[in-house]
Amino acid sequence: MNNRIIKYLSASLLILAVMASPRSLQAQKISAADRATLQKKEDSLKEFSARMVFDSITANRFRSDSQFVRTFVRALVTKNSFYYPFDSLNISRLYAPDSSFRIFTWQMKKDEYVYHQKGAIQVPTKDGSLKLFPLFDASMFTKNPMDSVRNVRNWIGALYYRIIMKEYNGKKYYTLLGFDDFSVNSNKKWIEVLTFNQNGEPVFGGPFFSYKNDSIKKAVQTRFSIEYKKEAKTFLNYDPEIDVILVDHLVSESDEPEKRWTLVPDGDYEAFKWQNGQWVHVDKLFNQMLKDGDFPKDALIMDDAGNVNERQLEEQSRRNLNKGNKKPEPVKPPKKKPNN
Repeated sequence: MNNRIIKYLSASLLILAVMASPRSLQAQKISAADRATLQKKEDSLKEFSARMVFDSITANRFRSDSQFVRTFVRALVTKNSFYYPFDSLNISRLYAPDSSFRIFTWQMKKDEYVYHQKGAIQVPTKDGSLKLFPLFDASMFTKNPMDSVRNVRNWIGALYYRIIMKEYNGKKYYTLLGFDDFSVNSNKKWIEVLTFNQNGEPVFGGPFFSYKNDSIKKAVQTRFSIEYKKEAKTFLNYDPEIDVILVDHLVSESDEPEKRWTLVPDGDYEAFKWQNGQWVHVDKLFNQMLKDGDFPKDALIMDDAGNVNERQLEEQSRRNLNKGNKKPEPVKPPKKKPNN
C-alpha cells in the first residue's frame, strides 16, 4: 500500500472519528433513564425508517414517513438527545466536524418519477433541550436553484453524505456534499455551503463557487451540482490530502450535452479549491484519462440496505486517483494567445 493511500485512509478515519466524537460523550451527557427511553424509541424508528424507504406501496411509505417524523421529534425532545447516535435508522446522520450541529436527511419516493427529500438540523443547547430546524424541500418548485440564498423553508433537498468545515475571516463555513435521485433518467450530486446567521439560523448558499481561473469565465454560483445518466456512477467527494473537492468530468455519450441524462464520466477530474472564502473551480486537476474500453464507475451513494456508504466512496476515490501506471500530474493552464 503506497503512502498516498495510507495518508488518505488515515485522514478518512480521522474525519469519521471527529464526526462520531459526540457519541463518546453519550454516557456523560445522557442519564440512564433517558438513554433507555431513546433506545426504546429507536426500535420503533428503525421499523418506520425501513418501511418509508423500502415498502413497495406508496401509501405505506408516506404513512411510515409520517409516523417516523412524529416519533423522531418526540425522541429528540429527550434531554441531551444530541449525543444519542441513532445508528440503526435508515437515514443519513452527520455531525459537523466541530460538533456544533448535526444534520439528518432522507428521501421519500413518490413514484418512479418523483423523489422528495426531507431533513432537519439539530443544534446542541447548554441545558440539553431541543433546538431543531426542520428542512422543507422546495427543489421541485425551483426553476433555477443556482441563483438564490435559501433558508430552511425553501431548501434544495439532498441526501447528504459528507460535511467539510472551512474558516475565513473568523467565520465557519460547512460544505455539504449530497445526492439526489433526481428523475427517472438522471441523478444529481450537490455541493452546498451552509452557514448560520446572527440569530443562529441556517442559511444555505451564497457567492461561494467561483470560476475566475477558468479560460471561459462564468458568474459566481450560489451552489454547485452535476446531473448525469442514471446508470453512470460518478464521483464527487473531498480529498483531504490535496484539500480539494474532486468532481468527475462529464461528457455526453450521444454528443448531446444539453440532454443531461446522457452525461457520463470520461476519466478526467474537475475540482474546487477553498480560497479566501470561496470554492474556486479548477478546470482540469489531473492529466489523466481512461484507457480505451474502460468505463468509469464508482461506489453507490447507498448500499443495498439503503444506508449511506462512505466507505465505498473512499475506496473508489483511491481507485480513481491511482488509475494508470504514472503518477497524476497537475495540468498546466494553456498559454493565452496574444491579442491581434
